[in-house]
Amino acid sequence: MSVTSRAISAPTATRPWAELPAADARRVRGVLTDIDDTLTTAGAITPEALDALGALQAAGLPVIAITGRPMGWSEPFARAWPIDAIVAENGAVALFREPGTLAIEYAQDVATRRDNAARLKAVAAQVLREVPGATLAHDSPGRVTDIAIDHGEFAHLSAAQIDAVVALMRAAGMNATVSSIHINGWFGAHTKLSGARWIVQRLLGRDIEAERADWVYVGDSTNDQLMFGHFPLSVGVANLMEFAAQLTTWPAYLTDGARGAGFAEVARRLISAR
Repeated sequence: MSVTSRAISAPTATRPWAELPAADARRVRGVLTDIDDTLTTAGAITPEALDALGALQAAGLPVIAITGRPMGWSEPFARAWPIDAIVAENGAVALFREPGTLAIEYAQDVATRRDNAARLKAVAAQVLREVPGATLAHDSPGRVTDIAIDHGEFAHLSAAQIDAVVALMRAAGMNATVSSIHINGWFGAHTKLSGARWIVQRLLGRDIEAERADWVYVGDSTNDQLMFGHFPLSVGVANLMEFAAQLTTWPAYLTDGARGAGFAEVARRLISAR
């Protein structure tokens, strides 16, 4: 493993990705992936990870990114990357190319989004007022259905500050998750998992639950635990170990490489088995 400073080891049930059985690799029908610190390294997608996306597409494997990033931030990447779709804002917004345009669809209707807007603004103001040092994420202007507090991208919050933000969000009736860079809060039942179900049905006409054992999910942080627990072929890139002390649900596999290099490692194993 390339991430070397580890106070906690992965559980024995979590195996190196290189040990994925060839039969399991051959039956994979698609890839779901987080973006930040999974596809990206130091805030940008690397040529290696971008090439991996293209190679998966060329091999006939659909790739769908599912992220806490906002709709506005995701739009240029949904247009440019060799990827089938991006599901943004933790399952709330889907962006995918159609002939001559980029389609944007929402899990919540217009009235719900309008009603939630004032509530989101009020909780954001409360967090900024009550948690010293808390700041909105730089990508906040592109957000439609949630709020995000920066804890690791351009600002740093302690574990106690992160816990305080999460507590305020949940006390207001929000869902709240912590990624490698942001604390996201939203109103509604949508999640990364519901977003995956929605977009696979919408784009591919397939029931991901019927194919659950045949999809790979790749992630890097505590907010990927729902997906780690749901998909038997779940994979953590090596930098997941930075969150080892906070994890309660581990992926089935870990890559040797971190961030974009880890995603490229996932792609190579799947393509070599085709």
